[in-house]
Amino acid sequence: PTGDAPERSSAAPDRTTNAPETSTLVGPAPEPVRPEGFSTITARITEVDGDVCEVCVWLADTADERARGLMGVTDLGDAVGMVFRFDEPVANRFYMLNTPTPLSIAWFEPDGEYAASTDMEPCLEVPEDGCPLYGPGTSYDVALEVFQGDLDDLGVGPGARLELVAGTEAERCPASR
Repeated sequence: PTGDAPERSSAAPDRTTNAPETSTLVGPAPEPVRPEGFSTITARITEVDGDVCEVCVWLADTADERARGLMGVTDLGDAVGMVFRFDEPVANRFYMLNTPTPLSIAWFEPDGEYAASTDMEPCLEVPEDGCPLYGPGTSYDVALEVFQGDLDDLGVGPGARLELVAGTEAERCPASR
């Protein structure tokens, strides 16, 4: 959903109307789409009150992975979201091209300190003026995307910190929350 990704298509399920106010799906429900080709990593979130939670997140740490992000994804599996890690601080903005699920994003400064967050809406068809761009207005080296509204459940907000736990990249980490 983020970065400079090539355009991908996303199809909504066909619907039919049985009665003026009732609609049902035609055919089988679409299969959930999970991120593919990404590893996972444990993210340690320290809330403003000092409580710590460790969660599993998908890891996007190459240019190609960051460009693909959560495009087309409707199911995160065992992970709570996707973290975008950069080698050095950047001021890039994110967009939601071909991302069917509304997301929330939080950005973290190089020292792990929370910088900003916002909700992002799907952009399935590119309008004349392009998809909206979302950024923190400051430099960051990590961004965390979750399904919209889930940042609060994770304790992510002003005063929070995020640390990626080294050495967990190759493992499937169980979600703890």
